[in-house]
Amino acid sequence: MMRAEKLNLNSHFLADMQMVMLRALGTLPDNHVVVLQDLCRKANCKLISFQVAINLMVNQLLGVSLLESEIEEMARLFSDFVDGCLSVPINLPGFTYYTAMKARKAITRKIKKMIEITRLQTRPGGENGVLGRLVEEENLPDDVVSDFIINLLFAGNETTAKTMLFALYFLTHCPSALEQVQDEQMSIRRRRGSDMLSREDYEAMPFTLCVIDETLRLGGIAIWLLREAKVDIEYQDLSIPKGFFVVPFLSAVHRDESIYPEALSFHPWRWMDQENKEKRNWRTSPFYTPFGGGARCCPGAELARLQIAFFLHHVVAKLRWVQVKEDRMSFFPSARLVNGFQIRITKKNPDEVAG
Repeated sequence: MMRAEKLNLNSHFLADMQMVMLRALGTLPDNHVVVLQDLCRKANCKLISFQVAINLMVNQLLGVSLLESEIEEMARLFSDFVDGCLSVPINLPGFTYYTAMKARKAITRKIKKMIEITRLQTRPGGENGVLGRLVEEENLPDDVVSDFIINLLFAGNETTAKTMLFALYFLTHCPSALEQVQDEQMSIRRRRGSDMLSREDYEAMPFTLCVIDETLRLGGIAIWLLREAKVDIEYQDLSIPKGFFVVPFLSAVHRDESIYPEALSFHPWRWMDQENKEKRNWRTSPFYTPFGGGARCCPGAELARLQIAFFLHHVVAKLRWVQVKEDRMSFFPSARLVNGFQIRITKKNPDEVAG
């Protein structure tokens, strides 16, 4: 497993990331029912995981912070866009694909407006985000810059936000795991004595990382891949001609009982077994591939795990929650909780938060 210091993240980035999380959690009303997934469109919904992930990505890619209303609007647009990515491509009003394309155009307009603002502003290079660097390359058309930013926002937001959501869902249904995560995180908090975590703290939460890896195994967002055969291939009793496309279903491996006993159960302790050490290495293991594999392995994998770990720290340190409506996972048209995971949240008092 990659050690946190190899992420080459500076303290400024880690502080910015956590400030986004703390602001999002701080806006939640006490003792209210909230929806953690972008399924509800009511004005009083707080989309916690999307708020955090969208704000993090926008802050780092565009070099700006958005107002809460803008974050919620971006979350809704991206939810519509994602739902249409695997829909029947009928571009007529009333169809999911039409809604997705309309949402993409709205996102593009927002990014192009930010491109215009970025050209007029003069800020140090480190404060311009990825967008500023792209704008500096004067040979890149605005459409190319916009497409690139959308792809990065899609990859970094949808996957991270959903994994945050699923981790809380699984922990809610596994009280013993939730209690162990709380104990681990409060121990770190007592030792740290502040809200802000460091890279060293990330390394000091082994069980929380087991929870994240188990969430990725059981509720991974990338459940299949598309690959083209570059040569004729003989695999077992199958012949795959050159040029044919292959669709490996990663979730089939992750839920194989011969590889993972009680594969359909959320059991983060399995990753603490020494015999699973090599299996857990997502860079090399053929049995655990939540971030793809080979040359196409996700470059932001370890960063995503760090963001989710820090998110869980701040949530369990500051909040209590009770699920108020039954729910279940679905992977069509994209990974989601059918009822949006509705919970009643109460904030811990300052003495509890301080540990």
